[in-house]
Amino acid sequence: MATDASPSRQLFALVDVNNFYVSCERAFNPSLENRPVVVLSNNDGCAIARSNEVKALGIRMGAPCFQLKELADKYDIVALSSNYALYGDMSNRVAAMLRDYSPHMEVYSIDESFLTLNGLGSLWPTSAYMGQSIRHRIRQWTELPVCVGIGASKTLAKLANHIAKKQPRFNGVCDLATMPLAETDALLSGIEVGEVWGVGPRIGSQLHAAGISTVKALRDTPLSWLRARFGVVMERTGNELRGLSCLTLEEVAPPRKQIISSRSFGQPVRALPHLSESVAGHASSAAEKLRRQNGVCGAIQVFIQTNRFREQDPQYSNSMVVPLPNESSDTRLLVRAALFGLKQIYRAGYTYNKAGVMLIDIGEARTIQGSLLAQHGTGNRSDGLMKAIDALNLRYGRNTVSVFSSVAPKPWAMRRENTSPCYTTRWSDVPVAYAH
Repeated sequence: MATDASPSRQLFALVDVNNFYVSCERAFNPSLENRPVVVLSNNDGCAIARSNEVKALGIRMGAPCFQLKELADKYDIVALSSNYALYGDMSNRVAAMLRDYSPHMEVYSIDESFLTLNGLGSLWPTSAYMGQSIRHRIRQWTELPVCVGIGASKTLAKLANHIAKKQPRFNGVCDLATMPLAETDALLSGIEVGEVWGVGPRIGSQLHAAGISTVKALRDTPLSWLRARFGVVMERTGNELRGLSCLTLEEVAPPRKQIISSRSFGQPVRALPHLSESVAGHASSAAEKLRRQNGVCGAIQVFIQTNRFREQDPQYSNSMVVPLPNESSDTRLLVRAALFGLKQIYRAGYTYNKAGVMLIDIGEARTIQGSLLAQHGTGNRSDGLMKAIDALNLRYGRNTVSVFSSVAPKPWAMRRENTSPCYTTRWSDVPVAYAH
């Protein structure tokens, strides 16, 4: 059956890279193939990505690194620090390839993208054939393994992707849109209801209590009951499972209402200068993200905290919202405001393990009209300077130009003891091939 080309019928594909972080590491280090591999979070704290070999050992997502040491020695597990520069670039490469297959795409996460297939029926013998083409091209060009799920709604496409991953007989592509109803029912009867997109643990337990334990059972539940019990969102999920598309494709991500930049320290921090540099860095990063969405903010919140898990240490945490004199995205103004707030909440004698900022009261940047009051961090000079800083940092690397002097050494810097090279984003790390 060819891909349905009817303009009235929605058809979605979800392309998901399998074990994305681990797969990125394996793409440039083939010795990791078929070995148990975990990728660790910031400061090498816990497992945020696991190879199939690690999953088979029963190691859960988020397992603390110190709990893995015995298993790592026993099963020769390779633990790698997260390399977000590599992962982000590989994600962009996959997204660029997917745009060759459909003009309408939503990058849902770093490893997942939705495509609409409407009007593409004449280009491929079947939608599954198209899915296999996507898999083979991405594998050939990037070495990343992907699975493709196809359905009449985004929820069904995500469910089809789950089936493609779990059942080898589909060879990485599952098309629920053209599957016979009896086969679909058999598949959905064997999938736990918690696998449905949007059904979290709380709703899942309530559905189980009501005797709805499989995806098929949820699909067949009267919509009026779902709405009365859980509200319009679950009613929409029920419609999506029946093939009635309710979730549109977001080709442009909506602007964020809040922007947070924070991180735990690699080592505990006590001194205000080190905290100040960390907070200034977070404010600079948040300001850059704000400008990327053509936004301005009206206030900035700064927060610091000690390690609540170290009960033997004195505990302290605090935050402060600093209103800006006017809306702005100028890094200089945001850094000054953040450092002012930090000085108000800082208390000597404590060992801090985390600091950060949050931009609030975010709106769209607009031309500032004439005012009787002086405007700070606005106008052509401010815009031009920020564009120049962003362009230099984009070209030569983050923090090439900053508005805050550095303190050396940096005890607060993130701990990354086993990071792979930035193969695709740093000239010095590009692999070299020798011909003999």
